[in-house]
Amino acid sequence: MNVLEVLAIVAAFISVGAMVMTLINLSVYRTPTKVPASPADGGAAELVSICVPARNEEANLEAVVRSLLAQTHRNIEVLVYNDHSTDRTGEILQRLMSDDARVRAVPVVPLETGWNGKQFACWQMSQHAKGSRLLFTDADVRFEPDCVARTLASARTLNAHLLSTFPRQVTGTLSESIVVPMIHFILFSYLPMPRMRRTMDPAASAACGQFLFCTREGYDASGGHAAFKDSMHDGVKMPRAFRRAGFRTDLFHGTDLCSCRMYNGFSATWRGFAKNAYEGLGSVVLLTFVTVLHLIGHLLPWGVLLAAVAGVSVSPLAVGLCAFAVIWHLTQRLLLALRFRQAFIGALLHPAGVALMTAIQWWSFYLHLTGQRAWKGRSLSATTA
Repeated sequence: MNVLEVLAIVAAFISVGAMVMTLINLSVYRTPTKVPASPADGGAAELVSICVPARNEEANLEAVVRSLLAQTHRNIEVLVYNDHSTDRTGEILQRLMSDDARVRAVPVVPLETGWNGKQFACWQMSQHAKGSRLLFTDADVRFEPDCVARTLASARTLNAHLLSTFPRQVTGTLSESIVVPMIHFILFSYLPMPRMRRTMDPAASAACGQFLFCTREGYDASGGHAAFKDSMHDGVKMPRAFRRAGFRTDLFHGTDLCSCRMYNGFSATWRGFAKNAYEGLGSVVLLTFVTVLHLIGHLLPWGVLLAAVAGVSVSPLAVGLCAFAVIWHLTQRLLLALRFRQAFIGALLHPAGVALMTAIQWWSFYLHLTGQRAWKGRSLSATTA
């Protein structure tokens, strides 16, 4: 047996392992139950404070706030931190406040040294929030009317002090369709969700920074955003902070409750993922391991098949094993695309997605080493807008 055949066997095992983990995770990734609309509950219902950081969000602010004001759970307040915007964000915010008293602008202060801008904005909003539950979200997220009600019911059912979901990811270009769905591929391939539920191990947790729904008690006890003030990855850092403080975190299936177009085009997608892709892994050892895993398990099989089609002499065993692996790749990705309403083209171009995400992770590592990580025009060293 030659080296290529051995690698093909490894690739087949990796592919089957990712598929099995995905099937297990999908079986426990719960869809929230529907709850009856109760628009008349008024102040009797639990107050939910929804916090929206807004830096130059004139294209998004009105749409996200209007979708929040339309919630069937009426007892909400929408806090907006106009983070030194230079566009029409402030003007739009003033109009929204005039239209509905539940919208409040949080006083803006200079960004303090050592803080990431988004974490600082969320921290400022948390200090003015009055609710017993907090929802931290982004301006580019759009909410269905029953989102808050069903999320609140799910948090109670799951007994979670922090509950998160990955909104339906809307993609408009080929590059977005290739890269963005990799979020679900990585999550469902490598996070054992049954263990996430059984243990309080911080490393077994996950969340999405687009949707962080938590109790005031857990937020304060864990240190809130101040616990990871220099981070660009609240989706990793917040659940770990909660678990270290002794509070349960969980995930649920909110694809039908909210949606988000994260980035527009290849350049924005690359920059957006590069700002925190390495931080999401946390170490060069893990980055190297994941890279080798993807090279052998998810790129080599496609390369071998392409070589065979091109007329290169490859052993039948290697070709058969690689074809077996590719079938599992496509089955897994198409299953995820169906479940999370993703573009099929991203699933069919699976190796392109893996290659691009790997390149982004290493570029993110380079930015980390050289202190060049930045987002929306600011690096961690910035002290003012």
